[in-house]
Amino acid sequence: MLSPFEVVEPRGAESPVLVEVPHAGVHMDPESLSWTIAPARSIGRDADLYVDALFQDAPAEGATLLFSRMSRLVVDLNRSEADYDGDAVEGGGRAPYPRGLIWRVTTDGEPILTSRLPRSEVERRLDRFYRPYHRSLSAILARKRERFGFAILLCAHSMPSQSRRGAEGAVGRADIVPGTRGRTTAASPVIDAVDQHARTCGFSVRHDDPYKGGFSTAHYGQPHRAVHAVQIEIARRLYMDEQSLAMDGQGFTAVRDFGRTLVARLTSAELLGQLRRNPLDAREI
Repeated sequence: MLSPFEVVEPRGAESPVLVEVPHAGVHMDPESLSWTIAPARSIGRDADLYVDALFQDAPAEGATLLFSRMSRLVVDLNRSEADYDGDAVEGGGRAPYPRGLIWRVTTDGEPILTSRLPRSEVERRLDRFYRPYHRSLSAILARKRERFGFAILLCAHSMPSQSRRGAEGAVGRADIVPGTRGRTTAASPVIDAVDQHARTCGFSVRHDDPYKGGFSTAHYGQPHRAVHAVQIEIARRLYMDEQSLAMDGQGFTAVRDFGRTLVARLTSAELLGQLRRNPLDAREI
């Protein structure tokens, strides 16, 4: 059976950095498929395609790489366990939440589920995919914090290059959108390093706009507990054709180099020295 996620440990000296990629996968297990009516194109369009490959060089820079192989239409690893509504899951919350832990509508507006999922099916997905992933993520962060005194989590995603079409039409997005929920999920040196590196590489940057950081960024990003988290969204136009979903080889190479050098920047002696000079609370995550 295909492992739902993979951990690639550093090659050579380890650093405090963990890169997690929760949405690049497109695999769906047979049980989940039996509940799914979404068209195949939606599985690809709603994935962060190729982001695991964009950060494949992270272990060579001392970081640990964690990526999921499962489609987010099975269970969204960047949501909390309780984030779903009653139209998706029997007994779910009343507030509409069509793209929570269990998605019921694709970003193209297509229905995903044959019917509301029973709680037993949600628990199966949590036990099989969600909880093991987050146990692994938590354990890696705890290990790094124990060894280095702090840990840095880079939550890697991609985004459609334009917003959904509204009353005024679609709106173009920046090349890179770092998210830290109003600069609350990481110390300033970490946040500034990400923003500045993207600009140095020639990319346009809008911090927290339109994505401020999802569950992993908010849940694990606790600087007062010595864990710094930054979500990074990469505009898909930079490295792929958003209609055919094909990789753009030249663009991919450029963004892959950005991913490698960003991880190197986060593991630089200068940045790590800044964090060491500012002792942080070492309580348990």
